[in-house]
Amino acid sequence: MAKSVVPMLDSRLLVVNRLDCDLISERLRDRSLLTAADELAGHVAPAPHPAAVLLPLFQLDGRWRLLLIRRTEHPKDLHSGQVGFPGGRVEPIDANADAAALREAQEEIALPADQVQILGRLRKLRTVSNFLVQPVVGFIPWPQRLRAEPGEVARIFSIPLDWLAAPSRFRVEIWPRPNHPQGRRLVFFDEHDGELLWGVSARITLDLLDALGCLPIGEDPIPIHD
Repeated sequence: MAKSVVPMLDSRLLVVNRLDCDLISERLRDRSLLTAADELAGHVAPAPHPAAVLLPLFQLDGRWRLLLIRRTEHPKDLHSGQVGFPGGRVEPIDANADAAALREAQEEIALPADQVQILGRLRKLRTVSNFLVQPVVGFIPWPQRLRAEPGEVARIFSIPLDWLAAPSRFRVEIWPRPNHPQGRRLVFFDEHDGELLWGVSARITLDLLDALGCLPIGEDPIPIHD
């Protein structure tokens, strides 16, 4: 009988799978204090709208995985059909960004707030659509009985962190094109299971990997906002 072939991973990438929740929380402790990144640094814009996204992490077969969503297609929605994280605007009812991220995850993928252990935050990021996004990192037990809200989410899926951490997995491009008024450097990951992680969500993913110590980003794809 033929033996199944297990894909080999660079031993340096497997370090991420040795992390536990306490160590992840420690490495995230001061991350949110960093200066916010800015997709359009130097452009004059009104005060940004506060927003928050949840980065749910879970373990499966000894590997950390990052939970993502693909948004439902809507003709007039700029983020229609894109891969990202559960999240949205911080509303007046939300006590803080953590509460907003948890509320949105409950609404979009039926993830109960009491199933999420908040591990920390990443630095904020101002988007071209003028949202100041606070990424919130949380641990969730697995499996979960998740359910996509069809009006907002088309698919729920996950990607292993060790797969994302390989430097060959992503590239940086000027998008939509050089010399465009909103031309900016965006991160694009390779396609995984038919899904393409790119843009703001990809940049947040790189920030997470960098915070965990498993990816030397080098030159920041998004300039620091003064």
